[in-house]
Amino acid sequence: MDVNTLPAYTKFQLALRNGQDKEEIWIAYKGLIYDVTPSRLWRNGKHYEHYAGQDLTDELKDAPHTEITLQKFNIIGRLIP
Repeated sequence: MDVNTLPAYTKFQLALRNGQDKEEIWIAYKGLIYDVTPSRLWRNGKHYEHYAGQDLTDELKDAPHTEITLQKFNIIGRLIP
């Protein structure tokens, strides 16, 4: 997959996909945006102490799982720095 061909979204656009404002539930990690809407663990935009609509790159290092967990979700865009 060529990430440069993915749609680009701002932090504001990502924040709207927090499980409250729109139907989609998105998170960002290392510049990529993942659609976690299908996951029952992200219902209402919260997964334990993590909130959707944000860049979780720094938070994942404290999670009990690795970034491999994100592979089951679709990458739908890239985050504009």
